[in-house]
Amino acid sequence: MSFGGQTPTIVVLKEGTDSSQGRGQIISNINACIAIQDTVRSTLGPLGSDLLIVDGNGKTTISNDGATILKLLDVVHPAAKVLVDISISQDAEVGDGTTSVTLLAGEFLKESKNFIEEGISSYVVTKAIRKASLLAVSRIKELAVEISKKNTNELEYRELLERCAKTAMSSKLVSKNSEFFTKMVVDAVLSLDQEDLNENLIGIKKIPGGSMEESLFVDGVAFKKTFSYAGFEQQPKNFKNPKILNLNVELELKAEKDNAEVRVEHVADYQSIVDAEWKIILNKLQNIENTGANIVLSKLPIGDLATQYFADRNIFCAGRVASEDMDRVIQAVGGSIQSTTTDIKEEHLGTCATFEEVQIGGERFNLFKGCPEAKTCTLILRGGANQVIAEVERSLHDAIMIVKRAVKNSFVVAGGGAIEMEISKYLRDYSKTIPGKQQLIIAAFAKALEIIPRQLCENAGFDGTDLLNKLRSAHARGEKWYGIDFTEESISDNMEKFVWEPSLVKINAIQSAAEAAELILSIDETIKNQDSAPANASVAAGGAAPGRGRGIPR
Repeated sequence: MSFGGQTPTIVVLKEGTDSSQGRGQIISNINACIAIQDTVRSTLGPLGSDLLIVDGNGKTTISNDGATILKLLDVVHPAAKVLVDISISQDAEVGDGTTSVTLLAGEFLKESKNFIEEGISSYVVTKAIRKASLLAVSRIKELAVEISKKNTNELEYRELLERCAKTAMSSKLVSKNSEFFTKMVVDAVLSLDQEDLNENLIGIKKIPGGSMEESLFVDGVAFKKTFSYAGFEQQPKNFKNPKILNLNVELELKAEKDNAEVRVEHVADYQSIVDAEWKIILNKLQNIENTGANIVLSKLPIGDLATQYFADRNIFCAGRVASEDMDRVIQAVGGSIQSTTTDIKEEHLGTCATFEEVQIGGERFNLFKGCPEAKTCTLILRGGANQVIAEVERSLHDAIMIVKRAVKNSFVVAGGGAIEMEISKYLRDYSKTIPGKQQLIIAAFAKALEIIPRQLCENAGFDGTDLLNKLRSAHARGEKWYGIDFTEESISDNMEKFVWEPSLVKINAIQSAAEAAELILSIDETIKNQDSAPANASVAAGGAAPGRGRGIPR
């Protein structure tokens, strides 16, 4: 077939598809990531600011947690979403360093932008970033100091963990109350099974009102009083060494009209059916009483008949207990959950030192304390407003994760920008020993690491240029743990000042930031499909759907 010497136009993509490629596209992606970096940079460090975010429903969130902020931002740029994802994964993996990882990734890209604009291949840049991140991680592992439990007594080990928690809280809303909360956080982590360290077994209950320091640590389980029937107030609310029975059984009479249709010829026949139903539930209650249990908990409803029955026999009961709370009760008091009331043995029951129902703020709570099997605990948080309590919860979650990582990995480094400056100096020295473009890119990577101490100074209102020069000079002299000192507005040995962070936080942050930068630099084309029209668009626009109605008149 002849086209008259012209090359025909071949359409591969659907009309309206947006396609852009080349160096301009890489730079566009870098600029989008830098915009994300600018959003969270002011929240870094102990003197960082909080952000107020209002969602589409008018719900307000006040936070300086990088992952929380980025989760709530409705980021639409596909490349910028990578930074959101690494911040969320940092939060899930180690709990802290969510702002740092975003700043580092943005700074790596900002430094790489100059090389891309000068025409250096993105492959060369990503190769150098990968090499620099490997060197940085190996250097952190060399420098990290072990805080093993074997080398210290219990009291000293606890103090070491409290220092890690205090550093994690220094940039949070609770920093002014850190002495109070660090003890609570370390108690919470040490109460868990030390082999498993499942942070999901730390229950957190929020009660508006009061001050933050009215928060409680319960070495067992606490849950809000469940729905109850008449007779509940007559039950005892305080026990010493009680026997606790956990059920997944409904103890409630059902109304006949809701469940079945009964046809009878005589009134006596109907009465016998009612009596049989009463006999079934009374047999269940008798079986429970025979176990010797003082406290009966059930995931399913406990009706008014059962509530009064237990009240008459000085037994406490709670129905409709949430599954999560029931699981933690069993973890704490022992025993097992029963799906029938027959053949319940002594080993199926749990126990604790004390049980009590107490008033906390405007709510009543059931507290199980002194649990022999205690591999769980509960934090009851107080605060003047729901937004304050929510931020306290996020702060404690970060600190709990940091202490958990310190227990598991037991290696720490100095914070306050100390480790970043030491790695920056190490990489700058290394870059002078290699030839070619790699030298420039690794030196740029070293410069990018200085964003952490620089931003800490900027957020605190210090002279960043002056303090960074002092830090470079100190690290050149071999003072490897020198970082920003916020109390003296100068620099100091942060290892001696107990500004500690688990080395895993820094390793994970550098690895994730470098991987994100490599991924974004490797993208040189973006194809964006046009939004598909909804299936009923023609009907909505006024057109009639075929095959419906009375048909077309002839």
